[in-house]
Amino acid sequence: MVRHEVMQKCLKLSTFTNISYYNNQIICLMSLELHRINDAYHMEAKNADGNTLEMDGSPEIGGENKGMRPMQLLLAAVAGCSSIDVISILKKQRQELKDLKVDVSGEREPEGKANVWTKIHLHYKLWGNLNESKVAKAIELSNEEYCSVGIMLSKTAKITYTFEIFE
Repeated sequence: MVRHEVMQKCLKLSTFTNISYYNNQIICLMSLELHRINDAYHMEAKNADGNTLEMDGSPEIGGENKGMRPMQLLLAAVAGCSSIDVISILKKQRQELKDLKVDVSGEREPEGKANVWTKIHLHYKLWGNLNESKVAKAIELSNEEYCSVGIMLSKTAKITYTFEIFE
């Protein structure tokens, strides 16, 4: 890819992506800020667009259930990332998608200090006038090629998926 094409790809990643040129390579950078809200584990993350989300530790360690746990955010991230892909692909296929929900579950490594995800399952529920083979292809493309979060998590977790279509 020529330099201009790589820069354009970086810009498509996010409206707040910074592009750096280092050692004859273009690097796409993304950043956010995290700050502690209280004396316990309640925190807020904020991106350059001003969007925020809250997270908290579990009550077992002193958290107060004021936000999602970081590991839950990873499940939400893979479901959200894949959903964006699926919606985009179905739009390009001129499919009439009315609604989409994803139930996501995961299993974590029970041993050790860091309990990484080892299995993640996404179950897509789609509503609309949809062609089953086009839905299957959209979900496959997302999970096998496009979803950056899923590709990253697949380094430690086996990711599986199923779907249902409702009218």
